Order: sequence, then structure tokens, then C-alpha cells
Amino acid sequence: MDNTVAIRVDFSKQTGRIKPMHGVGQPPFFGLDFSMFRYLTEAGIPFSRLHDVGGWFGGSRFVDIPNLFPDFGADPADPESYDFAFTDRLITALVKAGVEPFFRLGVTIENYASVKAYRIFPPSDPLKWAQICEGVIRHYTEGWADGFEYDIRYWEIWNEPDNGESPSNNQMWLGTKEQYFELYGVASRYLKERFPRLKIGGYASCGFYAIAGIKTDPNAKASARELYFVEFFEEFLRYVKENGCPLDFFSWHSYASIEHTAIFARYARRKLDEYGFTDTETTCNEWNYMIHLRGTAAHAALTAAMMLSFQHLPLDSAMFYDARLGVSDYASLFDPNTRKPFPSYYAFSAYNELYRRGTEVPVLMNGAEGIYAAAAKGDDGGAIMLANAGAEPTALSVDCGRRIVRCRLVSDAGVTESEAPPAGLPGNSVLLILTK
Repeated sequence: MDNTVAIRVDFSKQTGRIKPMHGVGQPPFFGLDFSMFRYLTEAGIPFSRLHDVGGWFGGSRFVDIPNLFPDFGADPADPESYDFAFTDRLITALVKAGVEPFFRLGVTIENYASVKAYRIFPPSDPLKWAQICEGVIRHYTEGWADGFEYDIRYWEIWNEPDNGESPSNNQMWLGTKEQYFELYGVASRYLKERFPRLKIGGYASCGFYAIAGIKTDPNAKASARELYFVEFFEEFLRYVKENGCPLDFFSWHSYASIEHTAIFARYARRKLDEYGFTDTETTCNEWNYMIHLRGTAAHAALTAAMMLSFQHLPLDSAMFYDARLGVSDYASLFDPNTRKPFPSYYAFSAYNELYRRGTEVPVLMNGAEGIYAAAAKGDDGGAIMLANAGAEPTALSVDCGRRIVRCRLVSDAGVTESEAPPAGLPGNSVLLILTK
């Protein structure tokens, strides 16, 4: 190995807290079989964002507002107007698994809306739609309609209303941006007044690709669609500011590289601050890089590197898209044939060893590029997480001033455990080191 990386961890100091960057999108279940939620528990997954849940159009049963409230002409104050049966099972299973639902109020994406659209039209009455959402929130947080008193803090108004520069080619919102702004304004003010302790936000932006040269051709220009994402964001912030709308959190998405996603995170934070939303949380609640590498150690290394990068960005949380049990490349954590974890799952369980200890400590690193690291301490010892996001192996030395008790390495050779760190980090690998 020509490359050498030297890691020095100072457990006598602290630099902040470990943030919840290992959330996921829709969770792994099939029908009403939630047995795979044990993997979420074992990895300490903090959030599961409930978007695109249960198959096409939410399986016509789960989470989506048209599933929970089938007849828009019905009375939102009448419990009989709602159908909570299947979503109750899902939410309860998540809560029992120790995972907080991050509840998207809206609909599932309609990928073939160009053929025919069903549910992605703007609600005909924004206030009534908000009242329907009120019933949903009351059911899950206040026990209304034979419901529950779960601690579900985050309620997101719609998903990707900017997904297309015109209504004719949008898979999520067949309306104008002004119609979405009106819906957000009406719903956010109504729900925040009714539930002041909860966090109301949105809008699950498609992202900010236009502000970074993500194209391989450095002379290429951003597409009209990418430019529209940024235009939508600026106009949304202006509308929310001018109309006094609550914005407890702003959510956005990225399927770009680690470096470009970092640019997007800083951009979102900077723009929110410019408009006076300095207390608004930011969450990248859809992300996944190089989805075609699904099921490989290379994908695990990139996934781990992204989470470690998020920890050091102006970002409050993140949710991977996604943890479903399915054949899509986006379903990157579990093999649908064996129902066993793919390598990327172990990046989440490794990050959780940092998260559950809680206090971040400084890591000094010299040597090879493409290595990402973070470390934490808690009452039960310390944890160090490393990711080699490149194909080249590197020699490794670790100085932490503590006794190393266990190591786990994820690489092309599989998942291996040892009592001492390896002499080197293989290319495309994730290493977890636990100390006393």
C-alpha cells in the first residue's frame, strides 16, 4: 500500500453532539409483516419518513391523505370519515421498534402521471385539506378517533411540489407553484395554531443541482428543470416570509455526490438565514448516491461517507431513500430475495454507535484522500467510524489513547469482526472501532 492514513482521536475533548443522520425513508415491510423492523431497532434508526409508503399510490391503504380520508366531500370533524386501519398498524409497529415516524402529509409520487394522474392535483379547498390533516394529527398524537398519543413531532406538507418546471410534466403536483404556496400558507398557519408544540414544515424540495456543476461536462448548463428548483425555493421563502407562515423545518433532497450535496446543504442554510429563518431546522430527507451500486461494499462505503459528511455540515438530520423491501435500486438496505441486510445497512448500524454515545470528539487525520471519519464518547465507551470511499486500499494507524475492544469491517470480503483494527483500510470499506 502506497497510501497511509493516520488517525488520532482525542477522547478528553468534545466538539459537539452527534446528529441523527441515519434516518431512513419508507421502512421494510411486506403486507402487514413488520418483522424486519427489528433491523431498524438494531441499527437505532431515529426516523422513518413516510413517503411513497406501501407501494404504488401508497398501496391505496397507507399514510397518503386520500387513503386516510377517502371522500374529500366528507366531514373532517367526523371520525367516520377517516380510514386509519392500515396506517395504525404501520405507525404502531414503528413506534414499538423505537423509530419516530416523520409524517409526510400528501400523496405518493405518480411516475406515470403523463398517462393519467390520480391524486397529485392541488386540493380544491386548502382549508378543508388542513382540517383533514388536523384529524390525522389528532388521531396519532392526541388519541382522537380511538387513536394514540405518540410522540410524532415532524409533519411535512406535501413532497416535491417543484418536481417539474410546469404542471404538465410534474409527477407530484399538477398545479402552479403559487397554488402550492397557498396550500402551504393555509395549512401551516392552521396546523401550527392548532398544534404549537409540533414541528410543521416542508416542502421536500427536489434539490439544488443548478448551483453546482454536477454534470460531467464542465461547459454544460443547468437544465430548465434544475433552474426551476432554485426559482421555486427562492419564491417559497419570499412567500413564507411575507405571509408570516411557520417554517419549523425545511426539507430537501439530493441524489448527487458527497461533495455536491455538501454544497447544497450550505446553500440551503445560507438562504434560510438570509430570509430570517435562522431557527428553522434543515433536513436532507431523501438522499442516496450511486444507486446502481446497490448491494455492494462500494455503496456501503459511499453511504457511510455521506453520513459522516452530513455530521460536519449545517444540517440537523437526514433520511436515506430508502429502507423498503423491494427490487428498486433505491431500496438499498435489504435484499428482497433473502430479506437479509445489504452491506449498506451496516453503515447505518456503525453510525448509530456514534449517535447513541452522543458526544462528538475531535479526530485528526493525515494521509490519503477519500477517507471520512468521526468519533464519539459516552457512558459505555467510545466509537470511531471510518469510511474509505475510494477504490484504493490504504495503510492505517490509529491513536486514541484507549483500549480497543472490538472492530467491525465492511468490505468486498463481507462483514468481519476482530479485536484489533486491521493494518489497512481496503478500498470501498467501512470500519467501526469500539473502545473502553
